Amino acid sequence: MRYLVTGGAGFIGSNLVNRLLDDGHEVVVIDNESSDAHENFYWNDKAENYKYDIADYDDIFPLFKNVDVVFHIAAQARIQVCIENPTTAAKSNMLGTCCVLQAAKENGVKRLIYSSTSSYYGLANEPPLVETMPNDCLNPYSVSKVSGEELCKMYTDLYGFETIIFRYFNVYGEHQPIKGQYAPVIGIFQRQLAAGEPMTVVGDGLQTRDYTHVSDVVEANIAAANTENENAIKQTFNLGCGNSFSVMDLVKMIGDWESPEEGVDFVYVPQRPGEARDTLSNSSKAHRLLNWTPKVKLQDWISSYKEVTS
Repeated sequence: MRYLVTGGAGFIGSNLVNRLLDDGHEVVVIDNESSDAHENFYWNDKAENYKYDIADYDDIFPLFKNVDVVFHIAAQARIQVCIENPTTAAKSNMLGTCCVLQAAKENGVKRLIYSSTSSYYGLANEPPLVETMPNDCLNPYSVSKVSGEELCKMYTDLYGFETIIFRYFNVYGEHQPIKGQYAPVIGIFQRQLAAGEPMTVVGDGLQTRDYTHVSDVVEANIAAANTENENAIKQTFNLGCGNSFSVMDLVKMIGDWESPEEGVDFVYVPQRPGEARDTLSNSSKAHRLLNWTPKVKLQDWISSYKEVTS
């Protein structure tokens, strides 16, 4: 099989690219290295690599020739960055997604797997969150990603082009960003602990998130690419573990502290606007239609990470 992965040099995309190559497939990677949250990008020399912007249609169009399935992961993916630069979010996440969909359709690609976000649910929906709930977009990031979802559905309805949508819940694991003001919290805490710095806890630290390991996200993408279940096409799937942890839970687990000391082990920083208070996924639909079940537990991964780095 021949696959194309947008954002394939970043966090989730590089993990997927490595797995596809290990499985013996041909892989085309498009990435413009736009993220400021990575110390390194993870280009795999075994892939066909192109440093292009997905919003530049003429540049990316020929790369979709003879591709079987597209994994569209590239995005401006940090909430606060999108709040500060909404036009950048719109260009990458809306125009870029439209360019990817059109290039895939015109080149005869069979299917596109779209990476969306649990930010779809906002504050108005009570966890556990299910795919049929209405959207509650709190920021330019969620608006732009939900617009991408609607584009995918439209391409299926209007053109008969197969799409499947995933809403990710706080992905973590190998290659996760660890720097930048708006890198994911687990990566930030790991870097701060290694540097002997106090962990920065946003708000009161009691807000909760459902965390999903990147290897489980990769498995879901592969399942969606391979599925022959027609009922899965044009469907939206939550990808979460069904367990939530507060920010202070993470401080204790990563620091291995029962009672961390404020001002020494952690410090509070102001709450950020435009973010949900709590997330918790109901991912039973993915299990039912894609036979997907998350395997990695957050506590186990943190314990193994600390063993390796100690």
